[in-house]
Amino acid sequence: MKGKATSFDIAHYAGVSQSTVSRALRNSPLVNEETRKRVFEVAKQLNYKVDKNASNLRTQQSSTLALLLFEDPTADESQINPFFLAMLGSITRACAKEGYDLLVSFQSASSDWQADYEDSHRADGIILLGYGDYIDFQPKFNTLLEQNTKFVCWGATVDNRADLTISCDNYGGGQLAATHFIAHSRTDCAFIGDASDHSPEFFARFNGFKDELQQHAITLSERKIANAISTEESGYHATRSLIANNITFNALFAASDLIAIGAIRALKEANISVPKDVAVIGFDNISIASYVNPPLTTIEQNTTIAGQMLVENLLKLIRGEQVQSTLLTPRLIARGSS
Repeated sequence: MKGKATSFDIAHYAGVSQSTVSRALRNSPLVNEETRKRVFEVAKQLNYKVDKNASNLRTQQSSTLALLLFEDPTADESQINPFFLAMLGSITRACAKEGYDLLVSFQSASSDWQADYEDSHRADGIILLGYGDYIDFQPKFNTLLEQNTKFVCWGATVDNRADLTISCDNYGGGQLAATHFIAHSRTDCAFIGDASDHSPEFFARFNGFKDELQQHAITLSERKIANAISTEESGYHATRSLIANNITFNALFAASDLIAIGAIRALKEANISVPKDVAVIGFDNISIASYVNPPLTTIEQNTTIAGQMLVENLLKLIRGEQVQSTLLTPRLIARGSS
């Protein structure tokens, strides 16, 4: 064949229409798997390259997804929760697999995200990671819903719509922590985190932990619950407050690994041995968890699967396909802190 191959050439050799070739090359659900494979095989043989810019002009799509991160307080200048950094790699790979580019930015407090990304054709949909205070964030969710923005988020339930959220079974994760402590005869428990509607993921972890203890006739005293946001400093100061008030415990469940790492530092400063005097469990399994001293026992959320599902569900929403919520199953990783 002389010259550059076209979609009409592919149609001729594959024995299908040119419109079927176009649908197959953009992975349309209207094309069955056998036909799609045949089209891709012929395209490969003809060394056909998709003109992405021309395709985008025809479909009014950008073949780009926007990932908007909440700016978290961090010990470094990144302002990105290390848990989300782990998920970022998975999201990037999932986008590349689907032939999409990924635009990464922080969530702006004043921007109209619909106008910034969908209306301007900079992105076909939005992935939200992090939200700070869940109650304060509600108006942003409502605006996105009113504008029919294609978006998915990690963790937070949006308007009781299960299709918009990928989440971990936080309640079940709290139960795992309690079960682990009970199995090791650590029943004088404390909890550090935000046990309120302002932080529904932490609240679910707290409730799973408390309820599982109650199933074994163990009461979690209100005096042994300390509020903290997901930073090392917050975990450190919350634990110091418990110690300063002469509140004793032999097991501590922190709502995140960052809180747990701060708590371990405070315990060490008070000459309280971990895990001999107090066993500690965190939540997330961030990369540093296995390197602290002692290595942190934690409840793992699978960031690889989470990133894949965020991308897959968002693309289904964009294509108008049915989406179901995905609740990921956590697992406990036992290390030296417990």
